[in-house]
Amino acid sequence: MTSQDSPQKAQSARPPELKGPVSCWVITDGGMGMVNQALGLAEALGCVPITLKTVQMKAPWRWLPPIWWGWLKSGWVFSCLGNDSSDFAEPWPDLTISCGARAVPVALAVCNASAGRTRSIHVQNPTINPKRFDLVIAPTHDQLDGANVFQTHGAVGRATADRLVQEAALWRDRLARFPRPRVMVLIGGSNGRYQLGPSRAYAIGVALKSFAVAHKLFLLVTPSRRTGLENLKELRRGLDDAPATVWDMTGDNPYYGWLGSADGVIVTEDSVNMVTEACATGRPVYILPLEGKGSAKFHRFHRAMQAAGYTRPFKGQWENWTYSPLDEARRAAVFVRKKLGWP
Repeated sequence: MTSQDSPQKAQSARPPELKGPVSCWVITDGGMGMVNQALGLAEALGCVPITLKTVQMKAPWRWLPPIWWGWLKSGWVFSCLGNDSSDFAEPWPDLTISCGARAVPVALAVCNASAGRTRSIHVQNPTINPKRFDLVIAPTHDQLDGANVFQTHGAVGRATADRLVQEAALWRDRLARFPRPRVMVLIGGSNGRYQLGPSRAYAIGVALKSFAVAHKLFLLVTPSRRTGLENLKELRRGLDDAPATVWDMTGDNPYYGWLGSADGVIVTEDSVNMVTEACATGRPVYILPLEGKGSAKFHRFHRAMQAAGYTRPFKGQWENWTYSPLDEARRAAVFVRKKLGWP
């Protein structure tokens, strides 16, 4: 068995200390929530260049849990991909940052194929022994511990203070016609733990209209890909004649520009990413309930965010409070640099 095919990290060469610039592959299944987390960490680390790699595993291999892949040869893992073979080939990067279960076997395969020269970071719980990676960045609600594990408040992401200031400046003229205070509303959708259907979408629209009118607020409403056209239609119907604008999902994405310009944020409870990025503003963040029971992880997350003073449940009231803006990507980057000997 060659070092390239070894299921263990090769011991023939001592993993190098990382010095800048560091080339990085961001490995995910292509979902924006996964991409934004891994990319946010890569950007916080100042990696150059950053290359996005999407895992497209063939059936039936895509349904295998990560633990089944843990000890397979790199060449065999790559052969199970639906990607062009050149997507995962030399020259290997200095660093991989992976996110999501489907990225786990590929990230490990890259590290093994590089004879251990590529360092590996996984974002979120990899659902295998975290020691298989150099470092793991996992949210506190995952309850994952270890010497190589760094726990974050929610998700790492791309909503940094600098980005929000820059994006707000780009949108300043386009938002000038909308009065203040402005509250951004982030609408998610069904995800297996929570459900958003047409009736709930309409009820949310009605509640938001009442809230905006009662407190003389203007709403900047952004749906997500998971919201769905029928739900968006009903949301608009509930918002009828409200002091609000709803992004139509075309043209420039206003997400970061509106987030940086908002005086407060309302977020549906289905997305850890959206809630965490909303808390990068340092402004009031209200959590809007959906249908469904959620999960133990979601409940732990929301309880922790409320206890720390970042969020409050949406009850139609408008209160103004502040806190130190979250920047979990920066905090995680400090940990990574220290652990990997990167100045």
